[in-house]
Amino acid sequence: MGKNLEPQCKQCRRAGEKLFLKGDRCLTAKCGMVKRNTIPGFHGPKGRKRQSDFGLQLAEKQKAKKYYNLLEKQFRLTFEKAQKKSGDAGKNFLKLLETRLDNTVYRLGLATSRYESRQIVSHGHITVNDKKVDIASYIVKTGDVVSVRKQSLTNRYFKKILERKNVERPSWLNWDAASKSGKVLHEPVDTDLPANLNVQVIIEYYSK
Repeated sequence: MGKNLEPQCKQCRRAGEKLFLKGDRCLTAKCGMVKRNTIPGFHGPKGRKRQSDFGLQLAEKQKAKKYYNLLEKQFRLTFEKAQKKSGDAGKNFLKLLETRLDNTVYRLGLATSRYESRQIVSHGHITVNDKKVDIASYIVKTGDVVSVRKQSLTNRYFKKILERKNVERPSWLNWDAASKSGKVLHEPVDTDLPANLNVQVIIEYYSK
């Protein structure tokens, strides 16, 4: 499986905003965007050059890919799937990205970043409706219950992550601390979709 090996802080600096690729570290003074808020490279401190329409579309698409920790093929296939659904293609696209299992695990607070949540899913620590699912691109549906495998609850990582407090979760997910599981209440609504992504620009890029 392909991997994005580019340094994560440089990805945020190139995008010009925090993408929270390093989880809790992004909330501290050690964050790359705090220490050096310039474009990576020798010419970075000189500022950003004016971009063409195509350049802006490409940059927005790249930012969204990195935000959801996807490679080009996965991202494009998700977009094509969204286009085939009825309704607003842009909203459908973001909803499909939000309801991926790896993103759902992240939104539930079982990981501090999407990169971390993808590893958790791939390593078989997550169940959906009491069945182990190790496919990060699995799309959760209304009524699905996502939880940590019982065998994994003794893992030091999960003991620590489940102790976190004041975790912000979207309205479409309900967390049950007693059973250590989250239930999908409904599809993500407009207020649950990321406001920092201009999906219309991404549609224009793929429509060329």
